[in-house]
Amino acid sequence: MQRRWILPETAGSTAARTLCREFGLPEFVASLILRRGLTQPEQVEAFLQPRLRLLGDPTAIPGISDAVRRIESALQRKETIVLYGDYDVDGVASLALLHRVLHAYGGQVECFLPLRAGEGYGLTAAGLERCLEEYRPDLLIAVDCGTNSVAEIASLRDRGIDVIVLDHHEPGPELPACTAIVNPKLGDGSFNYLCSGGIAFKTAHALMKSTPLPDFDLKWVLDLAALATLCDLVPLEHENRILVRHGLEQMARTRWPGLAALMAVTSVTHPVRATDVGFRIGPRINASGRLGTARESLQLLLTNDPLEATQIAASLDAQNRERRSVEQSVAREAEEWVDAHFIPEQHASIVVGQRDWHNGVLGIVASRVMKRHYRPALVIGFDEHGNGKGSGRSIAGISLVEALGRCATLLGQFGGHQMAAGLNIREERFEEFRIAFESAARELATGEMLIPCLEVDAEIDLSANGDDLLTGQALLEPFGMANRQPVLVARGVAPTAAPRVLKEKHLSFEFPAGRRRWSAIFFNGAENPLPRPPWDVAFHLERNDWNGRSFPQMQIVDIRSAA
Repeated sequence: MQRRWILPETAGSTAARTLCREFGLPEFVASLILRRGLTQPEQVEAFLQPRLRLLGDPTAIPGISDAVRRIESALQRKETIVLYGDYDVDGVASLALLHRVLHAYGGQVECFLPLRAGEGYGLTAAGLERCLEEYRPDLLIAVDCGTNSVAEIASLRDRGIDVIVLDHHEPGPELPACTAIVNPKLGDGSFNYLCSGGIAFKTAHALMKSTPLPDFDLKWVLDLAALATLCDLVPLEHENRILVRHGLEQMARTRWPGLAALMAVTSVTHPVRATDVGFRIGPRINASGRLGTARESLQLLLTNDPLEATQIAASLDAQNRERRSVEQSVAREAEEWVDAHFIPEQHASIVVGQRDWHNGVLGIVASRVMKRHYRPALVIGFDEHGNGKGSGRSIAGISLVEALGRCATLLGQFGGHQMAAGLNIREERFEEFRIAFESAARELATGEMLIPCLEVDAEIDLSANGDDLLTGQALLEPFGMANRQPVLVARGVAPTAAPRVLKEKHLSFEFPAGRRRWSAIFFNGAENPLPRPPWDVAFHLERNDWNGRSFPQMQIVDIRSAA
């Protein structure tokens, strides 16, 4: 799909030159910082140097003080504490973080994860029954779920079980009556960017401020907080940036054998980057929960045995290969339907569904469909009884939760965020729902929303020193949501020769730059014909370590005829 390019304003502004002078920055880095809306010296300082001492008082988050008091009571009375989580990376890493901390206090702590297929997300009746059969909790801490579990928490209270909720999902009209709800979305918005891993870290921070633990350094679990934050795709701003910057540094020297083993099996080395977590480590932790139970992933993060960690990491790596195979099969069938039925000029959404699609990969496939066609996408799998589970991903400006809310009478349960959501639906209502969701998306969308944009951050002369550009770009890391890796543009360039085709779908180029040449890779670039050069080339700047050599490389995002 053709993208509309949004080019940066001319570089060299007075504000950029001031930043260059005050902070010793390359001009293109100063321009990128200004494009992020950082204009005051203290903002720039906090962005470039996200120090741990800048973390705010954890008790500023509503509910944390009440939660800490109840946890302290449980620790003192040697009560059984059950951490009830979610089967994604945020849920698993959050449980591991809290277990590490509470176990260091000598707590009687157990972890429970529901089964994706049989019990579903959150505090479901089926999940809770199995949890209470396995353990007899005095205190249940719901992590990455629970904000809207009014009836389920009331049932636990009737059984004499206290409940604390640590969650970041959108609250509904009624909140559960429990000991404490720690959810930033119930406050003034100051910490809305935190995922459950960040909330777990802040809760642990508040606990250790109230009851110091001399032999445990909270920095040791920063890697788990960073893992959760990066994989849950929350914005890397404010305290999230601090947690991830220092968490990646801690990951390189992690104390946890499971993380070390997973880094070894995925060839992640120092320095650990956000992309290593997002594309190598995270998918393998997710793999077991997508195809079965996430218990193995949790055990990886909890074990202190290096041999066990190595065995689990190898198992998760194999499961991830299996997950990719299942995902590719579902994606192929989904795209076949889309290619036959989707008309970009007419449709504001894509809703696909079929029998026997594995519900563990629906979200990944929805994301792929959304990115390829730039429409809100829902992918639904139905079982042999006609019960459907679906997952959706959206584009900027169209809230999935709001669109689903307009179709609520056709659905069972549904919920999530603006950009991602899940739902249950009966198969006989599928076609009616597809029409209703398309109508809702059309009402919420404007014409411009449905046109993908490529926002370019800076223009680069290829004669510049690539290593210097990489060094400057590194000042902006870690990259992720709300701090994306810069998109650079080289204008009016032509390759030295026709591109080489790799694996029948990728293209490899070289571009001249004085006496040197730039290497470039265009993933999936062979899918569409290229215009005649010269070109404007939009790209990410990467370092390619290959065959004992290290050199800057252009990772092409888009190519158009030179403007």
